[in-house]
Amino acid sequence: MGKPKAGALDNGYFSATTIVQMEARGIEPYIATGHEPHHHSWRAYFAEQPAPPPADASPIEKMAYKLQTDIGQAIYRLRKSTVEPVIGIIKEVLGFRQFSLRGLAAAAGEWCLVCLAFNLKRLHVLLAH
Repeated sequence: MGKPKAGALDNGYFSATTIVQMEARGIEPYIATGHEPHHHSWRAYFAEQPAPPPADASPIEKMAYKLQTDIGQAIYRLRKSTVEPVIGIIKEVLGFRQFSLRGLAAAAGEWCLVCLAFNLKRLHVLLAH
């Protein structure tokens, strides 16, 4: 599989240190700088690309600009079609919000059971059609 060329993270991971560490590994970071609304106005879809920030801009200003570019939006949008819906279903539908067991091995085993439950639920839905 190799190393990813880019990584999209939510705003809980935003820091200058994270940006530097990802870039040092050759991974282009795309990290949310705050909460984005789910539905934008029609004007937002037709707005011109903003001007790049100055060289002395803060990391948060540079990242905000990067996320507004076409490639930044495309990469960050991929999160919605990959892991985010699965995590949402596990939390909301299956009700799994915290681990009951402690220790890496025990938590890994518990996570495997949660994933098994998710996959069985998904299989049941797919076989019903």
